[in-house]
Amino acid sequence: MYPKDYRYTKEHEWVKVDGSNGTVGITDYAQHELGDVVFVEMPKVGTQLKPRQSFGTIESVKAVSEIFSPVSGEVTETNPALADSPEMINKDPHGAAWLIKVRLADPKEAAGLMDAAAYEAYIAEKAKEHSA
Repeated sequence: MYPKDYRYTKEHEWVKVDGSNGTVGITDYAQHELGDVVFVEMPKVGTQLKPRQSFGTIESVKAVSEIFSPVSGEVTETNPALADSPEMINKDPHGAAWLIKVRLADPKEAAGLMDAAAYEAYIAEKAKEHSA
């Protein structure tokens, strides 16, 4: 279910590294927890990010949640489609509904994040905690 070539954070963001560039979004688990997404606030191109730094918010019918960068680098692009169709996040969080693209400060940094198997184990553990 979670793309094997992505890396994941405990805050439910993902990054797909392609050379010195990264694409960042939120996971299917995150969009499911948020509910229907109605608005996304993103950073300006050129913004410098550090790991775990908030770079925007996602507003749903249930809550407003901060989005945290999984990596350090410079924002090179934001997803223009989300301005008109934020609900895309609910339909395709690992694909067309990416949030930002980043020129990575250190492409190896993402290796320290969870792989798909570790992330799936992490959210399974969270699900157990919620049902306990």
